[in-house]
Amino acid sequence: MTSDIILKYFPDLTEKQRAQIEQLPELYNLWNSQINVISRKDIDLLYERHVLHSVGIAKVMPFLPGESVLDVGTGGGFPGIPLAILFPETNFYLVDSIGKKIKVVQEVAKGLGITNVRAAHLRAEQVNEKFDFVVSRAVTQLRDFYPWVRGKFNKESKNTLPNGILYLKGGDLEQEISESGLKVKQYYLKEYFTEEFFETKQVIYVKG
Repeated sequence: MTSDIILKYFPDLTEKQRAQIEQLPELYNLWNSQINVISRKDIDLLYERHVLHSVGIAKVMPFLPGESVLDVGTGGGFPGIPLAILFPETNFYLVDSIGKKIKVVQEVAKGLGITNVRAAHLRAEQVNEKFDFVVSRAVTQLRDFYPWVRGKFNKESKNTLPNGILYLKGGDLEQEISESGLKVKQYYLKEYFTEEFFETKQVIYVKG
């Protein structure tokens, strides 16, 4: 699979952004062979299942220059790395409780020449900063996730949605949302992307 799937939905990327997107398979193949952060079957579908899925958040929320975004449980750098490519003037802080995954994130960011990414071996609860948005990809149930990041948001909002959580989830979420007790807004990625993979994928927004 080529980077054309990304350019189909994000045709206005600069040459630098396109080059960075095109470097992703080589970098992830290199590091994944040493530290397994992506399943073997998914590495061949990197653009669809990881990169495009990550930037689904960009369809819901175009981050602004100077905004700060925390990526909780980033794993190998998703959604943070693809979003950092798309929004080079937004600051991203990628954290994960598994140190070797953060090593991959740091090496991929270095390989891409990305300067708007920081990465740390931390649990979300250990982060003592405030952000405009928190992003994550199906780390845990919403009711468990929310307490990790509650209180980590800047008071002043500058964007189209108030500061809050943008959480990538899939499947039937009715029960999970109900059990969380949170007021959420659901954005269905099938409204933006035609690939079958996105049929049940959503971005869940929760005000911070």
